[in-house]
Amino acid sequence: MAKVAKALGDAGVNIRTLTIAEAGDFGVVRMVVDDTDSGYKVLREEGFTVSETDVLAVAINDSPGGLYEIANTLGENEINVDYAYAFVTAKAERAMLILRVDDLNGATRVLDEAGVRIATKAEIQNI
Repeated sequence: MAKVAKALGDAGVNIRTLTIAEAGDFGVVRMVVDDTDSGYKVLREEGFTVSETDVLAVAINDSPGGLYEIANTLGENEINVDYAYAFVTAKAERAMLILRVDDLNGATRVLDEAGVRIATKAEIQNI
């Protein structure tokens, strides 16, 4: 993790959120950075195995049941969540949920119809 953080830091790429999971003999680091193209390039140049994945960032009510609204909307529309992680930011005074789903366009549509606010790339970069 230190090598990843140093490589990104030296390149001026800011990590906005991350999660780390073990996968047998290696770890999987998922992150959202403020400059995806530079982050990808720097990590590849440093010898890391890197892939880029489209995810949704949604504003979530920071209260009991806030996750239910999103999970239920997706479930009722048969959209599966591959993985998710969330964070709360004091600066923006909101909670954000990062979602990888099996139908990105469908998830965007049904969440928008349900009144769930999809965060823009600029919002994520400025957290």
